[in-house]
Amino acid sequence: MPGPMPTSRPTLADVGRAAEVSATTVSLILNGRDAKISEATRQRVLAAVEALGYRPNRAAQGLRLGKSSTIGFLTDEIAIQPFSGPMIAGIHDLIWEQRSLLLMVNTTRNPSRLQAAVDDLLDRQVDALIFAAMGTRQVEFPPVPAHVPALLVNAFTADGSIPSILPDELAGGRAAIEHVLSLGHRRITFIAGREAAWATRARLKGYLEGLASAGLNPADNPVHFGNYRIDSGYELTLRAMDRPNRPTALLLGNDQMAAGAYLALARMGLRIPDDVSVVGYDDEPLAADLSPALTTVRIPFYEMGRIAAQHTLDQTINELPSRCYEPCTIVHRSSTNPPPGE
Repeated sequence: MPGPMPTSRPTLADVGRAAEVSATTVSLILNGRDAKISEATRQRVLAAVEALGYRPNRAAQGLRLGKSSTIGFLTDEIAIQPFSGPMIAGIHDLIWEQRSLLLMVNTTRNPSRLQAAVDDLLDRQVDALIFAAMGTRQVEFPPVPAHVPALLVNAFTADGSIPSILPDELAGGRAAIEHVLSLGHRRITFIAGREAAWATRARLKGYLEGLASAGLNPADNPVHFGNYRIDSGYELTLRAMDRPNRPTALLLGNDQMAAGAYLALARMGLRIPDDVSVVGYDDEPLAADLSPALTTVRIPFYEMGRIAAQHTLDQTINELPSRCYEPCTIVHRSSTNPPPGE
C-alpha cells in the first residue's frame, strides 16, 4: 500500500516509501543503473516519482559530486549585438544538451562590474568561467582560483595565461582576396576597418599574402582604413573609385561598410556585380538582405561558442594551447562576378 503523500518537497525516501522499496533502489533506477531490478519494480518507482512530483535536488547532488553543473558566462557587449547571438547560442545549446545551466552576466566593458560578476559567480560555485568579447581584443581578466578553469572566446590576455578560442581572421582575409582572384580580378582595393583593431591587422596580413601569391603589387591594390560603419564604407568607396584604372573588386572590412559601398556605387551609377564586385565580412543578417545578396566572410561565432562549451564540460580547458583558431570561410552570394569584359 503506497505511503502517505509528503507535504513538503518529496525526497528519495518518500519515493521509496510510496513504491515500497529502498531509497537506494530509487536512486539506481533514476540514474539508469537498474539492470538487476525487475521491470515491475522499475515501473512502480517511476509511477511514484510522477505521483509525488519528485525532482532531484541538484544542489545536494553538486555537493556530493563536488560540482554544480553550472557555467558562468561573462560578456562585454555581445548580448546587445544581434549578429553575435550565435556565439551565445553555441555555448547555451551544448550546455543545455548536457543538462547543465548557464549563468550569464553582461559586463558592458566595465572593469569593476567584471570583477564583481566574477566574484559573484565564484560565490555561486560555478564549475568554470567563460568570457566572450564582441570585437576580438586583448582583455585583462580578474584572477580566479586554480580549481576553477577559465576560457576566453574572441578575446585573449597579454601573457596567454588563459586559453582563447579565436576566429582565424588571417585565413578570412586570404579567403576574401583568393575569391576575387579566382574570378579573374587584378585591380582590387581593400577598404578595411579600424587600423588598430586586431581583426583588421590579421585580415590585412591575409590580404597582402594573397596579393603576393598572385604576384600583384600592393601599391596597385591599395588599402583604406575606416571605422566599420556604413558612412565609412560610403566615403571610402567614393575615394577608392576616384582614380584611373579604378578597382573592379572591393573588399570591405565588414558588412556594414559593404552596405555603405552599395550606396556609393549606386550614386556613381555602377552596378554590382556587373561593374564592380563587392565582398563583405562577418556574415551578419544584413548580408543576405542586401540586393544583390552580399558575398562575405563568415566568422564562426556559433562553432566558437560550442567548442568553448565542450571543453568546459569535458574539463579539458587546461589542456588547450594559449590560442585556438577556428576558420573564417567565404559565403558565396550574388555580389561577385568576373571583372567586366571577361
